[in-house]
Amino acid sequence: MLSPQKNLPTEAITPFELINPGFARTFRAGRLTVGLVAPVEAYPVGAHPTMAGQSDRIILAEQLGFAAVWLRDIPFEVPSFGDVGQVYDPFVYLGMLAGRTDRIALGVASIILPLRHPAHVAKAAASVDALSQGRLILGVASGDRPEEFPAMNATFSERGARFRDSFEYIRRMGETAPEFKNTFGSPGGGIDMAPKPAGARLPLLVTGGSQQDPDWIAGNADGWMTYPRNVPVQGRIVSGWRDRVEARGQPPKPLMQSLYIDLVEDPDAAPRPIYLGFQSGVRHLRAHLEDLEGIGVNHVALNLRFNQLDTDDTLKRLADEILPRFATE
Repeated sequence: MLSPQKNLPTEAITPFELINPGFARTFRAGRLTVGLVAPVEAYPVGAHPTMAGQSDRIILAEQLGFAAVWLRDIPFEVPSFGDVGQVYDPFVYLGMLAGRTDRIALGVASIILPLRHPAHVAKAAASVDALSQGRLILGVASGDRPEEFPAMNATFSERGARFRDSFEYIRRMGETAPEFKNTFGSPGGGIDMAPKPAGARLPLLVTGGSQQDPDWIAGNADGWMTYPRNVPVQGRIVSGWRDRVEARGQPPKPLMQSLYIDLVEDPDAAPRPIYLGFQSGVRHLRAHLEDLEGIGVNHVALNLRFNQLDTDDTLKRLADEILPRFATE
């Protein structure tokens, strides 16, 4: 059987590292999986979703075979941004979802590291990972909403350096009684943090550039989250990511992207652009995802904010007509 990844035989593709069960469920070398962005509901007007029945809908998504659900870190309602995501703090919400689900990966896209102390991030993330038996995927970012930084007494222009220090701090707190020093503090080796992650470590995926050199991301992140683009451009982005990872002497690492969709009744409906995605029939969506798999994208997180059809019906249609073509269990 030929894999979409550069037409290599499946057995010739090096698998990704098995960091934890959530990471393994979501990222398959040479394959694409499909997840959902929370809240899993339509709210085309205004910044606030209803959040009605969301945990039940995420349970439904798990039962239907979606690989992952992704929460966002939006501490303040910023009018120019126009979205408050799933409303609730991501770690609080992840704790509830960890107790109500069994298999679906629990992702964050992404925690804004310069606005949180990394000890709190490390503690909360390891707690979710332990409570979910290793299903957490921790996306991290430097932040792109300048209005939030004064509210946290943080400097927007310094977010790149703070991101790197926070990233290092979180990584080191997975060790036993680590001893190091950076701008966030100096664990001196005589104290430790519990719990530890359920897997080998917390899977850390960097979103976008996060004010970092691309080579730094390739060498330090466990994967990369990027934004939707047309397929030829995205293909060059994916190829560049692979080349940078290989040049840093790293094992293969996954790449994922988001995609806003508005799925219409007519399965043959041609695509029409919407914000960071498109409106279309299911056949175009399936073909687009196949193209993304062909260029090496490993996961697509679908956002239904602008979807006009009933959300539960849309999930079931995606499960019937999209998921069987792509990797699930």
